[in-house]
Parts: sequence; structure tokens; C-alpha cells
Amino acid sequence: MKDAEILVGVTGGIAAYKTADLVSKLIQSGAQVTAVLTHSAMKFIGVTTFEALTGRPVYTGMFEPQEHHRGEHIVLAQRAKLCVVAPATANFLAKTACGLADDLLSTMMLSATCPILLAPAMNCEMWEKSAVKRNLKQLSDDGFHIVEPGTGWLSCGQVGTGRMAEPQEIFNRIEDLLSK
Repeated sequence: MKDAEILVGVTGGIAAYKTADLVSKLIQSGAQVTAVLTHSAMKFIGVTTFEALTGRPVYTGMFEPQEHHRGEHIVLAQRAKLCVVAPATANFLAKTACGLADDLLSTMMLSATCPILLAPAMNCEMWEKSAVKRNLKQLSDDGFHIVEPGTGWLSCGQVGTGRMAEPQEIFNRIEDLLSK
């Protein structure tokens, strides 16, 4: 994993706090990590957390001045050896399955040519919906890699399937994808 350029997308779910642990594990393994947070993600976790963990700027918007004048969505996607989105909300999965690109992260998904790993996280009833299953199948058919959510206590107070996979499990999948 040494010096592997990994792009970590964070969407708006409570499981975003786990992504900070994942990023820490990646950095400790020698990876170079860039974080992209959606506006919804910033309701759950702060930019400063990921700046401190990665030692890099965090990207949050399509039209905010940054360092790449050809567009962050192109340059960041081009330099990534792997992209991971954790948590990947039902909204993000639907947008990506349809090829919608209305923010920086979803646009990067269309620009990326490297492997993309999605770690879904949502309420258990959302997870069981036909639309979510259909979107996951489409994403899998399109070549996205998916690490299934776990079963257990959810932030909504229910117990069921939908909690984001643990950071170590996602880390292991990243290692596996990078070794291929």
C-alpha cells in the first residue's frame, strides 16, 4: 500500500465517523490519501478531521477554488490508484447507478478509471428496498466493487443490516484490490 494514491469519498451518513478511522489506517500503512466530502457529509464530520489525518486539502465542491485548474474531478480521479466511498448512502448509490454528476464526488465517479470500492450504509429498511438492490446490481454490473454492510445496532435505534462495514474490513478490501 506504500505510496498508493487513494481517493476517499465521504457522503452524508452517520457512519462518516468510521471513515476517519479508515483514513488513519490507510495513512499508517503508507498510502497517500485525498478526501472528498459531500455537503451532506459535512453535517456529520468536519473537513478539519480529514485535513489533520491526511495532511492534505479536503475537497468539498465543484466550483470552489482549489489547486487544479482543469478541474478537481478530472485531476484527482486521474491520479488515484483506487477510489473508495464510505459511507455510500442510498442517495449516492442511486445517483451513481444512474450516472448523475451533480457534485464533485459523483462527477469524480464518472471520471475515474481506477477500481472503485463502495461501502454502503443506511437504515435496515432502506437497505431492503428494491430500488437500493437494483442500484447495487447496476453498480456491480458496471464494475464497482461493494463491501456489504454489517448487521447490528443502527443509529436510528433499530437492529438490522445496513451499518457500514468496519474500517478494518474496508481496509482489507482496499489492500486486496490494490494487490491485483
